[in-house]
Amino acid sequence: MIQMTVVILTAIGVGGATVLGALIGFLFKNLSHKFSDIILSFAAGVMLAAAVLGLILPSIEYGGDIGIWICIAGIFTGAVFLNFVDKIVPHLHKIMGVDSEPHNNANINKTILFLLAIAIHNLPEGIAAGVGFGSGNITHALFIAGGIALQNIPEGVVIIAPMLAAGISPKRTFLLAVITGFVEVVGTFIGYYAISISQAILPFALAFAGGTMLYVVSDEMMLETHAHGSERAATYSLLLGFCLMLMSDVLLG
Repeated sequence: MIQMTVVILTAIGVGGATVLGALIGFLFKNLSHKFSDIILSFAAGVMLAAAVLGLILPSIEYGGDIGIWICIAGIFTGAVFLNFVDKIVPHLHKIMGVDSEPHNNANINKTILFLLAIAIHNLPEGIAAGVGFGSGNITHALFIAGGIALQNIPEGVVIIAPMLAAGISPKRTFLLAVITGFVEVVGTFIGYYAISISQAILPFALAFAGGTMLYVVSDEMMLETHAHGSERAATYSLLLGFCLMLMSDVLLG
């Protein structure tokens, strides 16, 4: 019962972090590309560390003698799954920039396209937060969820300006941010209940969630942050986010 309470509060916290970031984004609507790249890279570093330290390494540990093979299979399955979703669901491929890939979106409302783009990005993060509770280690699970929540704040900040620039009203923009936060709440419960059904899938599920997060970092976040001439600053910001999570893992461990 206590664990379920923690899961519920975690789900709300993970989703609410996106909304908090969006509220901050309304205060700083004219962010430069360089600053956006820096804070988004920081989020990518946090996400990268959460994936490796909180999901992938534990997957190997819980998998026993064949843990490394289960982990590799899970990582690639997660990445391929998200790539499949990325291809079949109409959405804007680049949230912060110009859509560079056709996704059958010519006749779909732009607001819906933003929603789908961010949902594809956020759902695996929520699932990862939920899967983290499968180990039964609350501290470990909160480390993953805390990292996801931490990177959701700058993400929430940087998505506001592009939506407003696309002609979406402030009220609808905020509603969209709330919905994308709710997507993470749903993802958290999906991950948690999937593990609750069968602990046997825990090693694979951890790696699967880690693979989806690695895919998002590489395919979406790093691509975006290195597209406007701020590659060096973005790289150091990513390292800062990664090292912050590394320190947190050591202190909590």
